[in-house]
Amino acid sequence: MRRKADLPEKTCAHCKRSFTWRKKWARCWNNVRYCSERCRRSAKPFRRAEEARA
Repeated sequence: MRRKADLPEKTCAHCKRSFTWRKKWARCWNNVRYCSERCRRSAKPFRRAEEARA
């Protein structure tokens, strides 16, 4: 077993908080960008608005 402190970390693209690896993300860790479903849902409208401006 690994200690929680030894698990990889990332920073959430929406709230900028750090979050650690979870077993449910084992297969898709490279694609994970958000710490939670709430951040993922909140970021989508914001991202669409930015794309429309560009």
